[in-house]
Amino acid sequence: MKILAFESSCDETAAAVVEDGRTILSDAIASQADMHALYGGVVPEIASRKHVEVIAALCDKALADAGVAKSDIDAVAATYAPGLIGAVLVGLNYAKSVAYALNVPLIPVHHIRGHIAANYLAFPDLEPPFLALCMSGGNTLLVDVAGYTDFKLVGATRDDAAGECFDKAARVLGLPYPGGKPMDELAHGSEGGVYELPRAKIDGHELDMSFSGLKTAVVNLAHNAEQTGKPLDRAALARDFTQAVSDELVPRTLRAAERYGRKTVVAAGGVAANSFLRADLQTACDKAGCKLYLPPLSLCGDNGAMIGAQGYYEYMAGARADWSLNAYATREIDDPIVAYDK
Repeated sequence: MKILAFESSCDETAAAVVEDGRTILSDAIASQADMHALYGGVVPEIASRKHVEVIAALCDKALADAGVAKSDIDAVAATYAPGLIGAVLVGLNYAKSVAYALNVPLIPVHHIRGHIAANYLAFPDLEPPFLALCMSGGNTLLVDVAGYTDFKLVGATRDDAAGECFDKAARVLGLPYPGGKPMDELAHGSEGGVYELPRAKIDGHELDMSFSGLKTAVVNLAHNAEQTGKPLDRAALARDFTQAVSDELVPRTLRAAERYGRKTVVAAGGVAANSFLRADLQTACDKAGCKLYLPPLSLCGDNGAMIGAQGYYEYMAGARADWSLNAYATREIDDPIVAYDK
């Protein structure tokens, strides 16, 4: 089964063709990072307009790269939530038009479900159940994945996402947007242990996280150094910041895996590309006797292939959407948009 998939939830426009949820036939991505770097972050209206400009050509490229004709497409999948609402609407409405023109089913896909499914493309042996740590610019979640379409949210950030926190910390350290990779590179220049940064604890909700206090602490340290003329060890601050994020995420992930009886852990999302987090997760999983799946760097960020992968399993579970399907800025991962027609 060949699925043509679209993703446009933030600042990447993506179209891909995926076969049977496991094989990437093509994965075309148009990034807007350089454009938004001028502003230090994503400008939603600019993102939406750029999606409109490139999505048709990107669809043609995905089909050409896959070597398939339009008549070979069995279904169309698209991100419907969560994300920047204007951006999500572009990809979703274009997907509707393609599905209508080709007279094939339209499959709604939750963006974070897609990030988890990126691992199916890289690891043929991976099957649910498992515990997933999803960490990106807009979301940070712990999810118990009992089946391909059976998700239970078991922990989440109460405020900022880990990826957003990386971007804001990078900005005050004078690093370019997006900040994840520059922060990772800078952090490798220090052993850390210089700055004392907070770790949050949510009373009564040990699997929930908070990153706003950490972000504020980094901003205050940088501003104080600037105002007083004191030297700021940027590499040490980047390293200590990264360790603080890891200390929020890794222990909770293993705690959740133990609580829900999972011996397999899956990482997903853009922050899963961070080398320190990958190493800390591997060490913790090895110690706990858990098998860890880390997506290749090419599948950590937003892409269309992950939507096609999850779209296949949504389709097999009976998910279908009609032309009234709307886009949503927020939507829980365990709250399906359509009833499964079994």
